[in-house]
Order: sequence, then C-alpha cells, then structure tokens
Amino acid sequence: NPPGAVANEQTERNCSLTPPYLPSTAVNTTLQLKELRALMSPLSISAYIIPDTDAHLLLSCPSPGTAVVTPTKAVLWTDSRYWVQAERQMDCNWDLKRDVSIMSVAEWLISEVPPGGEIGFDPFLFSLSNVNLMSSNRSLKSMPANLVDQVWKERPSIPPGGLIRLPDRVIRGSWQMKVEQIRSQMTDSPYKPTALLLSALDETACNLRSIIQTQKKSGTPGTPGTSQIQIQAASLASVRGRVCFCFSGLFNMRGSDIPYNPFFYSYTLLTMNEIWLFVHMERITDELKVYLNTSCDGPLCVQLKSYDSVLDDLKMYVDQPGIKVWIGTEYTNYALYEIITPEDKLMTSSYSPVLTTKAVKDETEQQILRDAHVRDAVAVIQLLMWLEKVVPEGKETELTAAKYVDTCRRENLKGPSFDTISASGPNAALAHYSPTAENNRKLTVDEMYLVDSGGQYLDGTTDITRTVHWGTPTPMQKEAFTRVLMGNIEISRTIFPSGTRGVNMEMLGRRALWEVGLNYGHGTGHGVGNYFGVHEWPVGFQSNNIPFREGMFTSIEPGYYKENDFGIRIEDVAVIVPVTTKYGHNYLTFDTVSLVPYDRKLIDTSLLSSEQLQWLNSYYETIRKLVGLELDQQELHEEKDWMLRNTEPFVAPGSSASVSSSSLTLILLTVTLHNII
Repeated sequence: NPPGAVANEQTERNCSLTPPYLPSTAVNTTLQLKELRALMSPLSISAYIIPDTDAHLLLSCPSPGTAVVTPTKAVLWTDSRYWVQAERQMDCNWDLKRDVSIMSVAEWLISEVPPGGEIGFDPFLFSLSNVNLMSSNRSLKSMPANLVDQVWKERPSIPPGGLIRLPDRVIRGSWQMKVEQIRSQMTDSPYKPTALLLSALDETACNLRSIIQTQKKSGTPGTPGTSQIQIQAASLASVRGRVCFCFSGLFNMRGSDIPYNPFFYSYTLLTMNEIWLFVHMERITDELKVYLNTSCDGPLCVQLKSYDSVLDDLKMYVDQPGIKVWIGTEYTNYALYEIITPEDKLMTSSYSPVLTTKAVKDETEQQILRDAHVRDAVAVIQLLMWLEKVVPEGKETELTAAKYVDTCRRENLKGPSFDTISASGPNAALAHYSPTAENNRKLTVDEMYLVDSGGQYLDGTTDITRTVHWGTPTPMQKEAFTRVLMGNIEISRTIFPSGTRGVNMEMLGRRALWEVGLNYGHGTGHGVGNYFGVHEWPVGFQSNNIPFREGMFTSIEPGYYKENDFGIRIEDVAVIVPVTTKYGHNYLTFDTVSLVPYDRKLIDTSLLSSEQLQWLNSYYETIRKLVGLELDQQELHEEKDWMLRNTEPFVAPGSSASVSSSSLTLILLTVTLHNII
C-alpha cells in the first residue's frame, strides 16, 4: 500500500485474501524476521521468545504482549486493549493470539516445538516463575546475547547526564535515613540476609528526575507509523541486560532513561557495611558525588562502580562464605538469579522492602500529591471548556486536543506522565490509542471523546481520564457511561478492613456493567508515584498486588469499549485513608484526589442508588472548594464559571428538592468562614 492514510479505507488487515489486504497503517516486518531467523539458525533453536518486559521486569514497552518467532511462524499474544490496534498495524507475517497469559504461550510452544527442541530466551527479560513454567514442558536455552539487539538498527544510546537529586521540600527523609531503615529490616529478618539486591528501576532512583520524550528519528520507538511489533522489540532491546538494583527510591534521585518516567539505569547492592552503586560513571557530577558521600569508605558512603561490571562484582560477592542475598522475585530477572547459587545463599520475597515501604506515602508526600492533582484538575478543566467551545466549529482534531492539554499543565511540570490518549469515536474503543499524523481524526459533536492524560510534576504524578459527548448521546452510550461511573463510585465509597487486597474488591468496578452483559478487558487500577512511575507497583487491584494500607495511592478506572464505535473510561486517583465505623477499628476507604467533574449529559441519575448520588454530590462539593480556590488564585474566572455549572448538585429522580449553584456556593462559603473563625 502507498504510505499515508487513505480516506475511507478498511482499517484492519485481511490475510485471507490473495493477495492479502493491508491498511496503510500496517508495517512490513519481512526483513526484520528474515534477519532474526538467520541468527536463530546456527544456534539450533526451534523458537525464540520476546516478552513485553525490560531487564528490570517493568512493562516499559508501549504495548504489553509476548512474541514468539520460529523458522516458519511469528505469533503475538496480547490482551483486548490491543487486538484492534494489532490488526491495524501488523502485516500478514504475524498471527494474533487474543490472550496474554504465559500459560497460553507455553501451550502453543508445546504444540509447535517437537520434544527435544530448544527454545531460546534472554534470561535478563524473564522472571524466575516464567522460566520455571516454560521449562517444565520444553527445554529452554539461556542466551545472554539478545537476538533482537543484533537485528535492531539505529538503536538510540542512553542519554548523557540528566541525573539530579530531588529538592528537600518534596522528599520525606535523607537517603542515609532510608538506607538505615532498610538495614533495620534486614537485621530484623529471621533469615539474616547479608545483602539486599534491588532490581526495579524505581527502587534505586526512588528520588532523580527528568523526562525523556519519545524518539522522533525514523525507525525508533514512538515514530508515527512504526508498528507496535517494532516498538516492542525496540523497547526490549534498548534496555537489554540493564538490571537495576535500584536505590533511586533510597537516594532521592531521578533520571531520564525511560520515556515519561524519571528513572535511570543503575544497580545497587546494599550490605550492612557497604553501598555499591553501579552506574555510568560519566553521568555522576561532582555535586552528586558530594551528595552521595563517594569520597569515604564508611557504611553510609556510596562506592561508585562501573555499570557494566555488575554481574562480575555480584558473583565475586556471592562467592564469599556466609553470604545470603535478599531479592524480590517479582522484579529480579533470571540472569541475576542464576548468579546467586547455591540456594542457601538466597532469600526471597515477592517484593523488596524498598518497594513495599515506598508504596505508603507519609503526610508530606500525601499533601504534595494532593496539591499536584488540584493544579492538574485546572489543566483538564481548561481543556474540556475549550473543546466545548471549538469542537462545533469542526476544526479541532485528536492531535490538537492532546497538545492543548499538555500546554495547560505548567507549574512545576517536568513533562507528561505518558503519551496522551486522545480518542474520538471508534478510536476510543482502543483502550491505549494515541493519535498520530496518520490516524488522527477530527472531533465532532456526533461522537464520544475520551482523553486520558497526566503530568510529571516536581511534587507528584497525575493520571486522569474523562469521557464526554458534545451532542446527543444514544441511550446505550448514556447507560454504558452511567454504569462505568457506578463502578467507579462503588469502589471509591467502599469501606474495608486494613490489609484487604484490591483483587477482592475489583469486581465492584464491574458489577453494574455485568448486570447488563457488559465488561472491560483491562485492569481496574494501579499505584501512582510522587514524581515517579505513573504505574507504580506493587499497589493496585490485581492478584499480585500487596494489601491496601493507609497512605497508598491508586487509580480507579473501570471502562467499556464497543469495537469500531466508541469507548468509555472514567479514571480517578485516590488515596487510602482511615475511616471511623460504628463498631470496628482499623478500617479504611478511598479519598478521590482527581477533581474534574464528569459529563452531566452522559449521566442517567435514575440508575444511581441514593448512596451513589450522595457520594457524587459530596465529590462535587470537594471540587468546588479545592479547585475553586485554585481557579481564583490563577484568576481563571471563565473556567471557574464552567466548573460551577458542571458541579451543580444532582437531585434524585422524582424529588422536588433542588439546590441552586449560588445557594451551594453560599453554604460552602459559610462553612469556610466558620472554620476560619
């Protein structure tokens, strides 16, 4: 097909035709597969696996999925968020498996690889559990030289410099204090580990900053028109072999090595008497050397080591007698695990103490995150008010809307927290769609519009999704939106014992949809950091997330997507707070910190319970109080009027009672004056 979008073309591939039909968005991967198979042949492997993780076992790739290449086949496994996108962007070299489980991949390999055949994999990109699952059925061949690396041309290098320390006003303690806290946990452990190895990027960098934008050069990740297969392979290759026993979490530092996330490539090994930081030496400034106490040899002095020497130095440490290394199995790759032998030198937990400690924010962190979300709400309100004005003129597009909201985020902003999802009509049915020059659509009053965006502020990370309609929604669209909102509210208003797991309440976000046979194919929420990862583990609603505790922040984001028609998602960030109950103690609930009203014309109040309606009105009162004050301070009078109109209290169907906007404002003013007095 000729390059560029073709008007009214079929958007998805059809490989059953002769010749196959490919839309203009599909990318030819014949050459890449030919080169990859040429490397596989002399290695005598029957298949090569390319997972969706990097060497830190973080999902830093734009699209989650697993690819497998054999001498004759190429297959991609991904979840429902990317099925339509895959059909638009893959050529007919690839088969799509509408599943994302590792078990599905393992079963396919059993059917395709004969007994005795070997399956090649990069040990840096696999967790211990995944290797065990695969190896129980077929022989795996660990291959330290990543084959995708060797095929990928014009690979971007790690950016020079870019490492900074956080200002004291946005951190909750010195890195020395954090090191001592973790050493105390090591001492208290009955297994008496001698060292802690950290492998997630947000463990070491728990505090350096700077955001790198997506590469714009041809053939690199993020380039419009580049297929998700290429993007995935590129993302994997860019960090191959780069493990992070990180202490940015401990060192209060940030970097710019991962798009939209302030992480930097490093390793840290913490013992009771030493701190080894493996990093690219040229990136450490004289100021940072002083900050890290690199000129001394004591237990609170950081010893800088070459980034590439980590495997050799770790092996040297493990070979000593009386050693026991503590690792978190969720984020330690198989290559590192192989070094820590025999088994009596290993201590494991699902997550490292750095990750579990970082998940709970203290009072300072909670307040600055709340403040960031108030400012962020102003930016989203500016976007929605502007779109309400200009969309009827027929000139604005998904791309101009995405750019507009980025410009509205200003104060303390370091950059967006992810690539803005700005999607109208059928594009909104792609849960993680982002507009490009090729797929960009004009915004109209006849279609629903979904915008999922966020900012990396010096004091917090934000992530919010709103879905709107500027015309007349269909009854089905209105009901689906209301049921998604009901799911959001039901989770948000839930009271639960401290220590409850998110997976045990996740169905509350789906129940209203299930009642009418609707559902969504993505997770219901994820942790959020303080100028850190917008998807911060281990908090969330999945089975491998840790129990909820006071001070954790999580998104709440149910949705519904009707293929080739429309998409709905309502996403808020909430902090977990204590609540007083009649009889029980140590109970918690969610306090929503995302403060932007929902589209009124999409809400069918007849479907809401009285408790849900009460929660919604209380939420709108909070928006009026907190965001109203910020709008006043910024002298955004038109935006405040828009906010007040869109946060009018709802009245239960059949009720004659009503409260005007001016009356509610007077009530809030009275309460505020009373508190001041």
